[in-house]
Amino acid sequence: MSARSAAKRSPAAANEGVAVSARSAAKRSPAAANDGLAVGADPEPIATLPGHLVGRAGPVSVLVHRRALLVAAALGAVLAAAVVASLSFGEVTVAPGAVVRVLVTGGTEYDLIVRELRLPRTLLAVVAGTAFGLAGALVQSVSRNPLASPDVIGITQGAGLAATVALAGGAAAALVAPSALAGGLLAAAAVFALGSRHGLAAQRFVLAGVGVSFALRALIEIVLVSADAIDAQRAQIWLIGSLNGRGWTESAGVGVVLVAALPALAWAARALRTTALDDDTARGLGARPAARRLGLGAVGAVLAAAATAQVGAVDFVALVAPQVARRLAGTERPPLVGAALAGAALVVLADLAGRRLLAPVQLPAGVLTAAIGGPYLVYLLVKGRRS
Repeated sequence: MSARSAAKRSPAAANEGVAVSARSAAKRSPAAANDGLAVGADPEPIATLPGHLVGRAGPVSVLVHRRALLVAAALGAVLAAAVVASLSFGEVTVAPGAVVRVLVTGGTEYDLIVRELRLPRTLLAVVAGTAFGLAGALVQSVSRNPLASPDVIGITQGAGLAATVALAGGAAAALVAPSALAGGLLAAAAVFALGSRHGLAAQRFVLAGVGVSFALRALIEIVLVSADAIDAQRAQIWLIGSLNGRGWTESAGVGVVLVAALPALAWAARALRTTALDDDTARGLGARPAARRLGLGAVGAVLAAAATAQVGAVDFVALVAPQVARRLAGTERPPLVGAALAGAALVVLADLAGRRLLAPVQLPAGVLTAAIGGPYLVYLLVKGRRS
């Protein structure tokens, strides 16, 4: 009986005939079977999850969320526009086309304004915002809490206390950033030590961070009250968070940490897939949930401390950016690339608004991010209570 006549009477029979033909071809020659799959009707060599794409580079394959990829492209375009705007607007306005020519070719009358005066500060905003966005995404994924971020669980306060002590003690300006970095890392170590008893549980981690944050804030106030008036004012400005007077050196400090963290971030992108699972399910899949949460939190702490050490306590960027990326992408956890791009765009726009809203007076970027993050935090609290 031919497959064609069987197909007329029963489609199932036709399918069975095709399957038998494929099996017999496979017995004769595996290559022939592969050719049959390539030529046959609509085979799917690899099954993918709905809404995902598979990217291959040799033996390595990567599963990518389609909507998250589109959101990342859109956020990248927003960041590019924000960077051009930051380089364009100031005491002297430079046309966007002229900004692009300066960056690409140079040799124009605006080289000094764009490359020497505005580009270092804008680049610092990009790398610091990237670090804040990544740190917030990692901490929120570990804690499974959209209200958790480095400036809520005490990392920013640790850096602020160390910087305040250095400034109040009359330390050289070059020692403030290393002191802040060390303070942020020590605060993170304290949070992990308190939150990791009997395993790093998400709720215990957040509660430990909030407790450490309040204790460090109290110590900061004590140091400010007891310090000289001028030193206290310098420390207060640092605590608000500002990019004014900073440039290539600070950008390099954050950029080196970001580059060094790339292997850890590549691992984090894979490890984050199990953070939404309960511990028993994760262990059943061969993962070690407590160790993974500790590693993810440590990477986030290092990024947050490095950025805070260079630009001060620019609050709420690490809180808002990951949630903006997650809600736009429609994913269960904040996507790392989207959170990084959102954080960078947020800091660039906040710095631009601070420079131009009340010009010639310059507002610290931390004031603008707090103005955005405060209402957003209230929104998350109200929404969480309703749900």
